[in-house]
Amino acid sequence: MTNHSTSSDRLAPPVGGFQEIDGRRVFVHRSGSGGPAVVFLPGASAVGLDYFGVQQGVAQFTTAVVYDRGGTGYSDHLPLPRTAAAVATELHELLHAQGIAAPYVLVAHSLGGLYAHRFAQLYPQEVAGLVWLDAFHGDWDDFMPPEASLVAVEQMAPDLEQLEQMRPVLREMFAELLVDYPEHMRQALLDVKVSDRGIRVGIAERTKLAALATELQVGPNIPDVPVIALTVVGTDPGQQALMSEQTAQEMYDGRTRMDAARVSAVSHGEQRILTDTSHHRLLRPPRCRGPGDPRRRRPGSSSLDSARPCPTIRGDRCLRSANSRRLPA
Repeated sequence: MTNHSTSSDRLAPPVGGFQEIDGRRVFVHRSGSGGPAVVFLPGASAVGLDYFGVQQGVAQFTTAVVYDRGGTGYSDHLPLPRTAAAVATELHELLHAQGIAAPYVLVAHSLGGLYAHRFAQLYPQEVAGLVWLDAFHGDWDDFMPPEASLVAVEQMAPDLEQLEQMRPVLREMFAELLVDYPEHMRQALLDVKVSDRGIRVGIAERTKLAALATELQVGPNIPDVPVIALTVVGTDPGQQALMSEQTAQEMYDGRTRMDAARVSAVSHGEQRILTDTSHHRLLRPPRCRGPGDPRRRRPGSSSLDSARPCPTIRGDRCLRSANSRRLPA
């Protein structure tokens, strides 16, 4: 059963509640019914409710779940960073404690990709599909220039002092991303994301990325389930400020090849290359590509069949277009 109580020294979530896992509270919000359930794994500096708009669209045809990893967002404090196995095990216990039946479609953004990968390694029979939202991969360094290796990514990340100076800019950026949210939700999320704890958590989760990748590399292959990989190659102002134009382009090329390898490793995989958005704007994803658009590709094909509907976890509607409508106020 979900516990909706909150302590006086912790910001309260605008929706959702808490599930006790190993004596601590993990924030969770579920919506919709049916299966397979779709579970969203946030990136670093993100919280589960950043994906609320997408969740509400998906909830129209199946169960949709957002949550905060232990130590992040509205969940109770835990020392960070954590191993991928610890995060995956926590999610597994959360879903079972909530009575959400397997198998699951895991939708992982950025850092969440490493945790979804580990979940699929540990619980292969409980995974129905994987959606990678410009996500990290255990083999990241094999595709990236040295300047964009996982160790380099850790080193180039802004430190606490820099983020403190950037706090007004971050608040403005987050406000723009959350513009379609109801007012009470937008303000609550802004408060938690730009809080001292929120900023420190984002820094902590971006450390030890190389160790997470090594953890995945020594594990088994992921199960042969349907995979969709969204690869962002649009201009990202944040990345431009941290690296040269040449390195950024090499990084985009590496991402494209990395995700192509991902979808080629399974029987049913599709890569979608997005040029009109940026990494963080995937929280407000663009509409699905239309039939025949050359940017919708399957490995080994020039384009998708013009008669084929946009594929999804259910095969009858597009996960992305299902959430394109604005949220009610």
